[in-house]
Amino acid sequence: MAYEWPPLVPGDPDEVAQRVAAVLDQAWQRLAAQQQRVLDTFGRQPRGRLVLITLEEFKRAIQAFRREVDTEATAFVRRQLPHLYQQGAEQAATRLGARFTWTMIHRDALLSLASDSYGDFLRRSEEAERMATKFYRAARAAARLEVPLLAAGNVTARQAARSLVDRLRDEHKLAHIVYRNGARVPVGVWAEAATLAKSAVAYNAGTLNRTREAGVRYVEVFDGMDCGWVSHQDPDKAARTIRSVEDAAEFPIAHPRCRRSFGPRPDVDGTRADVVS
Repeated sequence: MAYEWPPLVPGDPDEVAQRVAAVLDQAWQRLAAQQQRVLDTFGRQPRGRLVLITLEEFKRAIQAFRREVDTEATAFVRRQLPHLYQQGAEQAATRLGARFTWTMIHRDALLSLASDSYGDFLRRSEEAERMATKFYRAARAAARLEVPLLAAGNVTARQAARSLVDRLRDEHKLAHIVYRNGARVPVGVWAEAATLAKSAVAYNAGTLNRTREAGVRYVEVFDGMDCGWVSHQDPDKAARTIRSVEDAAEFPIAHPRCRRSFGPRPDVDGTRADVVS
């Protein structure tokens, strides 16, 4: 992925996250509205050609959602990530009384970070797309097979269609993303959380890599007083502790909306009692 050096300056991380969330939430709402049109068509004309037409429109809405995710992910990793990485690196350089330049070390680190962030962002959207595709396949199969079979029994085609609509609506709700662990999360919520998490990771990566480049081995952690090191509930509290650069790189944040940051500590040599092992 090509970058301009120095990178272009995008918006505030919170504003960018809100924008990404709004764009993807709107795309998801259009998908949900198209699903409702499919269900309405089933109720009115279950065996008609119109059902297949609305199903194809729903399929195109899934593809549009995928394009929106790809567009937002690409824009984010091309503009926001390098800007935040540079901010973090410059913060570390200022504390060390040095300068930051985009050496090959930092360019390679950014490319790796961008690739990982882009892939993770798309993976986060796969569950949403999987749910929509599952509905599409179920509705298409019902349009071709189930309704005619139900109508051949003691129920009318319209009654069978109403029953089918109720079942499809109950089994394939698109109001939230339902993750495999059972958590129900609106699209806008996970999109904003993912963007904020990647923003924090990029900023901290810049700080840590510039610190490491200067030969400094330890950093001080700035975090919420209740935030744990590995997770928010971790009893090992992070704020104001001294951690090695390697440990900090392993846990740059503790949770998606984490505000953790680091400051280089060239005065710590690893023998002091305040270093957390």
